[in-house]
Amino acid sequence: MDKTADPCPPSAVSHGVGIAGLAGLAAWTLVARHYGMNGPYAGLAAVFACGLPMVLWSLLADKVHRNPSTGMNWDAPARPLREVLDVSLVKIAGLWATWLAIAIFYCVARWYWSGNYRFSMKLFMAAAPWLLAFSIPYVLWIDRRLTDARDASYAFGQWVIGGAAGKPDMAQVANHARAWAVKGFFLAFMLSIVPGNFASVVDWRIDHAFAGPVKLTAFLIAIMFMIDVCMATVGYLLTCKPLDSHIRSANPALAGWVAALICYPPFVLMGSGGPLDYHAGGAEWDVWTQGYPALQWLLGGWLVLLTAIYAWATVAFGIRFSNLTHRGILTHGPYRWTRHPAYLSKNLFWWFSALPFLAVSGSLTDMVRNCAMLAVTNAVYYWRARTEEAHLSADPDYRAYSAWMDRNGPVPRFFAWVTGRKQPALQPAE
Repeated sequence: MDKTADPCPPSAVSHGVGIAGLAGLAAWTLVARHYGMNGPYAGLAAVFACGLPMVLWSLLADKVHRNPSTGMNWDAPARPLREVLDVSLVKIAGLWATWLAIAIFYCVARWYWSGNYRFSMKLFMAAAPWLLAFSIPYVLWIDRRLTDARDASYAFGQWVIGGAAGKPDMAQVANHARAWAVKGFFLAFMLSIVPGNFASVVDWRIDHAFAGPVKLTAFLIAIMFMIDVCMATVGYLLTCKPLDSHIRSANPALAGWVAALICYPPFVLMGSGGPLDYHAGGAEWDVWTQGYPALQWLLGGWLVLLTAIYAWATVAFGIRFSNLTHRGILTHGPYRWTRHPAYLSKNLFWWFSALPFLAVSGSLTDMVRNCAMLAVTNAVYYWRARTEEAHLSADPDYRAYSAWMDRNGPVPRFFAWVTGRKQPALQPAE
């Protein structure tokens, strides 16, 4: 098919954003390695090191603040403060109430006060006074630029104060609650795993990393995971309209939330000892390839490639990564191959790294069970993908991208060929 006759819909994010973030992260990682900075705050600094260049690129190169989707008008003079003050105060009340609800949830949920989560809680407690103080001038400033300041935050504020400022739009109230539930749940998790992932790269000695294919594979995979975690954390931190990275909508379907949450602590089903644990009596790929260096190089290289695609799928989001939300439609990078490059590469990685059809126990039961449990895990991710597509399909931009992917995407076309489905033809222009 002539690609000029069927161009890919434009992406909400440019290639340059992710590249800028990678450059900043790489520079800080080299500095940290040189000085042996492997502590939790060095990991947090890595998040800022990749986030700041992405913000600067977004504003200076892509000029995202001028996108119509921000809802902000930079060409007209800012409205007088007295015109927006009443609306802004309602929004501040709603915002503070939202943070209070999240704080109460953290207090009630005991897992947030043990293990890696303690680092997240420490950060949130230190940041809370500053966020409360900064929120006042920020809301006042942004409301003076918004073409319509009565958004979901305003609706939630109306609901919080009991309708004293008017009857709230309950659909907007629900969307606000879902969006902040996503941020509250996933940001705490991401911040909790940043230090460990960053330290795993900083602590590697180069002579150990290059000691053989298994060591080199582990080192490169650690780098990919660090990139993924740092970039994703930036995405959860930078949800704001001036950067056009705000949450347009959070998935309203219960199925979407269930499918996502069972993949993360404390609800994760695939972890060690969980109902979908596929490692019983098994061993990782390096055990089965001992004594076969050529096979180790081949399989290790394949695992690194899959992890690189997984990390690339996160980098492609720039400052907009988030589960369960719509923050703009991506059509570049690995999203030109398939709608779900991260899920596809991750699930393939598990098959080739765990090799569930082999068991050191020699038990046929373990082999069958492990394969079945990993297949069910794959099905969970397929379910997640379908719920995400259902959510995003409310946007005509996604429907256009999805249709283009069916016609041109290598992965959808491959599966269409395997299953014998008729591939959609290019529709002539009217």
